[in-house]
Amino acid sequence: MIILPAIDIKDGKCVRLVKGDFATVHTVAENHIETAKSFEQKGAKWLHMVDLDGAKDGNRVNSEIFFDCAKNTSLKIEIGGGIRTLDDVELYLSNGIERVIIGSAALTNPDLVKMAVNEFGERIAVGIDARNGLVATQGWLEDSDVNYIDLALEMSDIGVKYFIFTDISKDGTLSGVNSDQLDTLNKALGGKSEVIASGGVRSVEDIKMCKAMNLYGVICGKSIYSGSLDLTEALEIAR
Repeated sequence: MIILPAIDIKDGKCVRLVKGDFATVHTVAENHIETAKSFEQKGAKWLHMVDLDGAKDGNRVNSEIFFDCAKNTSLKIEIGGGIRTLDDVELYLSNGIERVIIGSAALTNPDLVKMAVNEFGERIAVGIDARNGLVATQGWLEDSDVNYIDLALEMSDIGVKYFIFTDISKDGTLSGVNSDQLDTLNKALGGKSEVIASGGVRSVEDIKMCKAMNLYGVICGKSIYSGSLDLTEALEIAR
């Protein structure tokens, strides 16, 4: 299982939100490169990055920061937020980004996912963010009536290999992952696609739980910044 420390970017700064609420934004680190390098030095191989401005506005906003991290570290970077076109996907993947996450567009424009998977294969992931089991879009500002399992199965049939699943009610709360929904999703996919857990991670117990469910990965954000999770220990458990 892989551990992906997270850096969310808003207005060029490393921030965290609680439950995706932009009113709760607070800075957690001053410098994205120093933060990324600190994760690298502790043994991380992957880095999860989100363009919060892009997710809200529906276009790329902080691309240069992500390219900067790709250029100045050896970390494999997955990026989400504001990716709405095939040109967005191509730009990231041709500038050192390892994996691109398509979020809202998976619901509103499934043909984009199909084209991206056909061209880039396993370098395409789909982010499924759910509130009460229903998919939310546009930086979590809008709710749909689509069940998260239904969307995942549709995307898996298209050929999507990786899913990042976030229970919005857990995100940034340090209240523990939603093991029920994660396990249900992983079992529904039946090994055809892989699940990365996001939202609510607090301690090594969450890492152990996700590993026991045979998840592919776990994203750790606030838990690392707050000190409730030691990254080095998490990486050791995940091996």
